[in-house]
Amino acid sequence: MRVPYVNLVAQHAPIKSAIMAAVESVIDHGQFILGSEVADFERRFAELCQVPYAVGVNSGTDALLIALKALEIGPGDEVITVPSSFVSSTSVIMLVGAQPVFIDVGPDYNMDPDQIEAVITPRTKAILPIHLTGRPANMGPILETARKHDLHVIEDAAQAVGAEYNDHRVGSLGTIGCFSLHPLKTLNACGDAGMLTTHDARLYESFKTLRNIGLGTRDDCVVWSGNSRLDTMQAAILLVKLGYLEEWTERRRQNAVRYRELLSDLPQVKTPQELPHERAVYHTFVIEAEQRDSLKAHIAENGIGSAVHYPIPIHLQSVASCLGYGEGRFPVSEKQASRILSLPVYPELEPQQLEYVADCIRGFYRADNQ
Repeated sequence: MRVPYVNLVAQHAPIKSAIMAAVESVIDHGQFILGSEVADFERRFAELCQVPYAVGVNSGTDALLIALKALEIGPGDEVITVPSSFVSSTSVIMLVGAQPVFIDVGPDYNMDPDQIEAVITPRTKAILPIHLTGRPANMGPILETARKHDLHVIEDAAQAVGAEYNDHRVGSLGTIGCFSLHPLKTLNACGDAGMLTTHDARLYESFKTLRNIGLGTRDDCVVWSGNSRLDTMQAAILLVKLGYLEEWTERRRQNAVRYRELLSDLPQVKTPQELPHERAVYHTFVIEAEQRDSLKAHIAENGIGSAVHYPIPIHLQSVASCLGYGEGRFPVSEKQASRILSLPVYPELEPQQLEYVADCIRGFYRADNQ
């Protein structure tokens, strides 16, 4: 049996005709830049995230970059975040000339709120938690600390569309929410796309200006900025997929429950948990495994795809040497990076495929103990 890590062909096959009809509609009306589908998708995405405002941009990375610019964060400012993430969450801080200040994560792979106070300085302007794997960060104490010190909270919700913390959708909790709609995300375009969310009308207007080359009107530029508009074609495709998001998310959640059942008696494997106040969406299903690299090779030999998100914490990557963090500075992130393995969890998985993945993992550890 083969179980690929992702299977976008299986996702698109049953909805291909609807997607093609949406694409043809855009071709027929010819409004390829900021067409009506963009505004329609923004409205529906705002409703999904329980906020009044959402703005489409061309990637999750640009969503983060525009968020920082809209908050006027730049040289001399500091942003608290974590090294256990994809590099974009830190690169945008560097790109605006600010300084990333790292703290470690907890067992949930997300920011450890207890470490925030110790690194706040007069230069701190924002906290940037990441809802990694589609599990919401512990936002209660993060927001409480932010309010105490008058700091902005920028939610990196790139992997977490539809996730909830205490019945509130991610992207509605902080000052700004930033989402990626990359093809591998749970709500995915057929190309790059991103979203910003906020409760703040002033920030909403700023987002629209910053994504559109800083234009106040067609003939008058009011701020230096770049081009980060959500493509009309992608918005049309996303409108189709939005109708399936809840069904897809529930299938991911069911797959996660089944994995936990199938792997529960393996002491060599730790599966992700979910607390009562959380709704995780399982962009990835990440286990921690003994002999991770050997296990990964073993299941690959048996036709099972997997991935590591992410093998090198940001503070140990070559580009981050200038930040002055050495090995051992963030022990939880570093230990997790040596043990984590993402298993296939997409909605189209068949029950027998899940059982096959679990059986192969069990077989690896049985053979190792003989």
